[in-house]
Amino acid sequence: MTRDAQLPLYIKRAITGQKRFHPIKDLGMSQKSVCVYCGSRSGADPAFTAEAEALGLALAHQGWRLVYGAGDVGLMGVVARSAQDAGAETFGVIPTHLLQWEVGKTDLTKFIVTETMHERKKVMVMNADAIVVMPGGAGSLDEFFEVLTWRQLGLHNKPIVLMDVNGYWAPLQGLLDHVVHQGFAEASLLDFVQTGSSAAEVCDILRRALS
Repeated sequence: MTRDAQLPLYIKRAITGQKRFHPIKDLGMSQKSVCVYCGSRSGADPAFTAEAEALGLALAHQGWRLVYGAGDVGLMGVVARSAQDAGAETFGVIPTHLLQWEVGKTDLTKFIVTETMHERKKVMVMNADAIVVMPGGAGSLDEFFEVLTWRQLGLHNKPIVLMDVNGYWAPLQGLLDHVVHQGFAEASLLDFVQTGSSAAEVCDILRRALS
């Protein structure tokens, strides 16, 4: 039996007929949804995992839905399991080529499979009211800069929050300052990014932004 034959029907439809199954926007979405970008690894600092657990719990307590990359590994898996265990709804989006690599978490409230990484990112952002960027690697940076660029171009006005656990994103903040200082962006670019050092601080920012 092939891998695709083992998948539930609604997942196979997403794989084999992306043009016929492309939930760009969940029209039934009424609650606030928070898109979380984070690593498919746990990272070197145990605080990363602790804050991922705290964020999942906090999202559930706020009644917010978690939108994320649908993986069950690294910080992705931690935040998703924490949110699920606390009763939050979960919306995961993963491309076909990462189903095994990131261990697609099929027990989510909604589990969407896309054909490409670009479609994954688009569906995630379109189904969220805010974006949180936890510690992560190149993939998280790619997602952050794309959504920041879209904000700069006026394609959305959703809050973007860096979860700067133990100063993890300090070099990134320095890079953004450098880009502005060297004349490649207006100072307003910096206003599009807010920073919290913990899940609690990030949720405080989100509560103000989403109220």
